[in-house]
Amino acid sequence: MRVLHLDRNHDILAQGLSELGCTNVFDFKSPKKDIMAIIKNHDAIVIRSRFPIDKTFLDAAKHLRFIARVGSGLENIDVAYANTLGIEIIASPEGNANAVGNHALAMLLGLLNNLPKGAEDIANGKWEREGNRGEELDGKTIGLIGYGHTGSHFAKKLQGFDVKVLCHDILPNKGDENATQVSLDSLQTQADIVSLHLPQTPETEAYINVDFINHMAKPFWLINTSRGNQVVIDDLLEAMENKTIKGAGLDVLLFEKSSFEQLDHNPRLQQLIDNPKILLSPHVAGWTHQSKERLAQVIVDKVKGRFFKHP
Repeated sequence: MRVLHLDRNHDILAQGLSELGCTNVFDFKSPKKDIMAIIKNHDAIVIRSRFPIDKTFLDAAKHLRFIARVGSGLENIDVAYANTLGIEIIASPEGNANAVGNHALAMLLGLLNNLPKGAEDIANGKWEREGNRGEELDGKTIGLIGYGHTGSHFAKKLQGFDVKVLCHDILPNKGDENATQVSLDSLQTQADIVSLHLPQTPETEAYINVDFINHMAKPFWLINTSRGNQVVIDDLLEAMENKTIKGAGLDVLLFEKSSFEQLDHNPRLQQLIDNPKILLSPHVAGWTHQSKERLAQVIVDKVKGRFFKHP
């Protein structure tokens, strides 16, 4: 089986596939049209998010048996069309769920304790104690929207605190010993903190908008480690202004890398950066040294289980 690697990943991925008898081919730079010209010569591809795997690409892939997405989201792959062609989709959401849980907790504690503002004050020679008085996490209710791999890992991290953890998911019976499943209305009535753990779908786009915010029973903190398009930035900024949102930790943004290189042309991004109650990180919640290895190993294990079964 010839496997074309389109993105760099941990070395154990290629090594593991090689040990299964696969031939690894690497192309990290060629444009999509050049890849499409040679894809018929390969049986599988490994990709993160380099370019969309759409119908046109799949039609050119005459012998493709599987697509391995090193990560959780599948929004860059036309999964439905791939399934009609008999192409198996392999993802690794288990690989970075622990890292995302850690990061969400870190962002939440950082917000509650005013760590970004306190660090900036110190850097600017200010010793401001009262202005950086924090909030304790204990006694609060955390509402997790989406209770798959990352949501459940975050809930597990929260068990060391005296908190109430609720979860809302479109699937029934997702709650467990770490989180009680409730309706969205119930979550909005009770939650002091809302954390998003949703896939990117048409239904989850603009999920946190003015209507959602207005339906919250009390001012709340927001954590988003899912996808940038799930929070309407204008509505967030307005809610921060009127204090219906008390603080936000955003690992993902609708505008990411390119916008940071053109700050003068993106005033909304500058507003996020300038707000001391907003904590930003560059889409790294699942981007640890450990998760890089774990994501790769999950792919190897799944390929082995599905294509190299032995009697």
